[in-house]
Amino acid sequence: MKRLFIPLAAACLSAAALAVPATAAPSWATDNLQPKPADAYGDAYFWLDSNGAALRKATQYNLDAKNVSKLVSTGSNGAPDGKPGMTGPTTTPKAAVSKNINLPKTIGKVFFLDKSGNYRWCSATSIQSRNRNLVATAGHCVFANGKDDVYDKWIFVPGYYQGKAPWGVYVGAYAFTAYDLDTYDDYDGDFAFVAVHNGFALAGEKEVSRNDFKAWAGDKWVKPREISSAEFLKCQLTLGDCWSEGEDKPADLVGPDYPGAVLEKVEVSEAAYKAAKVGKGQGFKFGEPIVEQVTKPQQDAYQGPGVKGTDKLGNYTITHYYTQKWVKPGTSRKYFEAHYILGIAKDMGRLGDVVGGQGVAWNQPLGQQVTAFGYPSAPHPDGDRPFSGVTPKWCSGKTATKSYQVNTFKVETHQLLKCSMTPGADGGPWLIKYDNNKRTGYVNGVTSLFHDNDGNGRVDYISSAIFDGEVADVYNKANYAETKKIVGPNGELLQ
Repeated sequence: MKRLFIPLAAACLSAAALAVPATAAPSWATDNLQPKPADAYGDAYFWLDSNGAALRKATQYNLDAKNVSKLVSTGSNGAPDGKPGMTGPTTTPKAAVSKNINLPKTIGKVFFLDKSGNYRWCSATSIQSRNRNLVATAGHCVFANGKDDVYDKWIFVPGYYQGKAPWGVYVGAYAFTAYDLDTYDDYDGDFAFVAVHNGFALAGEKEVSRNDFKAWAGDKWVKPREISSAEFLKCQLTLGDCWSEGEDKPADLVGPDYPGAVLEKVEVSEAAYKAAKVGKGQGFKFGEPIVEQVTKPQQDAYQGPGVKGTDKLGNYTITHYYTQKWVKPGTSRKYFEAHYILGIAKDMGRLGDVVGGQGVAWNQPLGQQVTAFGYPSAPHPDGDRPFSGVTPKWCSGKTATKSYQVNTFKVETHQLLKCSMTPGADGGPWLIKYDNNKRTGYVNGVTSLFHDNDGNGRVDYISSAIFDGEVADVYNKANYAETKKIVGPNGELLQ
């Protein structure tokens, strides 16, 4: 795999902090997601376009056909590999109280495109970090097949509900995981910490000039306004962007010098446009090609003659080509004028400042009280489907006092919790010392695998990597990653 390390200056790390003895294998690995704000904007827009249509289209990520497996006890108590440690949570103003367990504001879904281009999601949580920008989830929800490359268009949506992002979307910049997961597909390291850019939300629109419209790198569209024939004539005289529409008879076609001749634009193929002459004449080019941003369904439904494609931000586009048509005045026509509209984005701030962040703990003893959260969605093996994936669920209990291996995966030491949540809960946090009033605790695991240990066709256990010294090392590297704002104070795209 291509190994990408964050530059020392960008990560605020000294060379000594990153030094690894020549004889020792590194314990951590990292890959770039979208470090540049301009690229991150494209990912955020992809998911928010058309009122969150892509978010609603996504389905829970299934690791593979073996996603429900059996466990074998190792007999080990999962002894720590170093001193226990933890970092405390950060909080935000309290949310409304719910029954039994109060749901943390920090939890949400991560969305991404898998290697087949399917829209997928997992569960995750915001965690405490130096730059208040870290998300904890399962490694297989970031890295393809637990290794190789990272997934595309990766974002975190805290508080996600039915296509809505109440606190904005946070685009991944850098992903950190265990070296053994990244290199050997070893699920004892199935966890990841992702540094995300500032939150992003669409916040309205404004009309601008054509020049400003062409220069804008973000969301934009042309909104036609019907005008009178007199307004149309004035628009033509001032070289404005206007056109007429309607059926023409051959007898209506005239030359451009015919008294009161009306100019129409006719959409043609790219080849016909390139073959057309430049100037004022019947069939000559009508202005420059127009690139229209569309949704994927709109592009799929379009039959031409324009050219389908994507822009540098990854947005779906259709490029339209036009030639001139001159017709007699007085024909039954409608007249239109173009108005140029920009979609305005809003900076939501750093993730930890908006929703807070859970603490992180490592080298803690097994057998502790844990509350696990997630968005389960997949059916049980027997086909029963108690979860929708729309709202977060939780399980609470003590983890097993012994570690477990999973023969169908590279798992030698996982911690275990009795819980019936199904896939979709992948990546959801396991919180020890959970304070139900403050809605905070310490992440001491993330849901990795699902198990039907009694063979009755229903998930009865979930398991997680043990958060040990290796996890602490990876977290320490992620803790220093610096990320950026995507848009400026006026909604402008930052580079």
